[in-house]
Amino acid sequence: MTAVRKALVGVVRYARELTGETEYDRYCERRRRHHPQAPVPTRREYQRMRTAQREGESPGRCC
Repeated sequence: MTAVRKALVGVVRYARELTGETEYDRYCERRRRHHPQAPVPTRREYQRMRTAQREGESPGRCC
């Protein structure tokens, strides 16, 4: 692998971590490991589930 390609792979990997894209991948791995019989939600279903969870959490105080 050339140095340019290695650098590009590193940048892409960093960008995926920064945007949270790898969060779904880690969730799928963990879900398959701990609940092999359960279906794995699609990326869209996962995003909806996470959004509902985050919006349901209320902060301890307003400010």
